[in-house]
Parts: sequence; C-alpha cells; structure tokens
Amino acid sequence: MSHKLRPNGLRLGVNIDHVATIRNARGGDHPDPVRAAEIVARCGGDGITAHLREDRRHIRDEDLRRIQDATDLPLNLEMAATEEMLAIALAHKPHAACIVPEKREERTTEGGLDAAGQHNHLAPIVGRLQDAGIRVSLFIEASERQLDAALRLGAPVVEFHTGEYAHAGLDGDSERVARELKRVADMAALAAKNGIEPHAGHGLTYDNVQPIAAIPQLAELNIGHYLIGEAIFCGLEPAVLKMRELMDLAR
Repeated sequence: MSHKLRPNGLRLGVNIDHVATIRNARGGDHPDPVRAAEIVARCGGDGITAHLREDRRHIRDEDLRRIQDATDLPLNLEMAATEEMLAIALAHKPHAACIVPEKREERTTEGGLDAAGQHNHLAPIVGRLQDAGIRVSLFIEASERQLDAALRLGAPVVEFHTGEYAHAGLDGDSERVARELKRVADMAALAAKNGIEPHAGHGLTYDNVQPIAAIPQLAELNIGHYLIGEAIFCGLEPAVLKMRELMDLAR
C-alpha cells in the first residue's frame, strides 16, 4: 500500500477476514466485514487486507467490490496462485495482491510461499497482475533463498511470515524469539537494499508487535485475527488505535 506515507514509515493494514468468519458461522449478513472496513478507515488504518480463500470460508466474492466501494483505503487481496483467483484479481483490480500458500485443510496460512520452488508457476501470474497495475506481494519466509526468488520474479513487495517468531514467544523460548527477530530484521534490510519493499505479518499481538515494528526497513504490518479477537471485548476502533499506538511507540 504505497499511496500513503506515515511520518514514521510504518503502515498498518487490518485484515478483516474473521469478521466474515463470524458472519458465515450463522449465514446471513451480520456482522458485515464492510462495516469493519469503514471503521478501520475512520480510525486511521492504512489499508484493508482480505483473503479470498478457494473454499470461501470467510470473505466472499461479493465482499470485495463492496469493500472497495465503501472506503478509499487500498485493498490488499490475499490470494492463492490459481487461475480462478487470478481472474478475480484482474476483475476487481485491488491496489495490491499478496500471493499466499493455501491448503484447504489448514486453519490459517501455515508458513510462507515457496517462491523458489514454484518460480515457473508464479512467474506468469506475477506478470499478469503487474501488467494490470496491481502491486504484487509475495508472502514468504524470511530467508535469502525465498527473497532471491522474489527478486527474480520481479515482485516489488514481500511480506515476511512472522508466525515462527510469534510461536516462539508463546512457547516462552527467548533464544528462539531473538533468533527469529534477527532473521526478519536481516531479511528486511536485505530486501530494502535490493529495492523490494518489506512488510510483515502473522501472529502479531499487543505483546509481540513492538520488536517487529522497530525494524526500520519494514513499511507495513498486516494484522487481523488478534485485532478482531480484541474487538469482541473492546470494539474494533479502540483495538486498532491501541495497535497503532504500540507500533508508533516502537519507531
């Protein structure tokens, strides 16, 4: 999401998938993820992230246009590297498309995209998205191999998967936390040095966001599940504002 520059250089994209998860648990239209997008826009969020999964377990096709119509915030469409999702992205023309790995049986996106191993499959998809003026991001592990693949694919953005960092914290493993944090920081610096804009996301919370937010090269954090969970107790606007404050304090 490059349209908006923060004084501290770090944007917050809010993933609203799990508003739709709650809606879909009962069918019908409530709670409406579009309302969530409007709240995020009102309280200073920098973008909306939504993952249109192949099984449509949360966001639905019609949600995408409604989100785009409801707010001027850039839409970051998370998508699997399939012809179906490519066609949807080309039809909706979101600001950005983040290509993620997707397995039907997983509860959430587990691990990063193997951009290195799937180069020949990804190259035409990345090319067609870029030709349509859509900013391509690859959701990858923070490794030199995957970053090199992103460079060869010509992706302008990578989003580093911070799940291992988050899990290490939950396990109380401070050495692993430090190791994972260094890995993300090193790869963010290498990405920026090579002209790729680095983002990060997955498993970020009030408790663990600040060390990630303090990495100076990172331009954006995408956070969803935790914020929607907190919103149940305090409301979405206070949840987003608190995350924004913590991110700002880290810079």
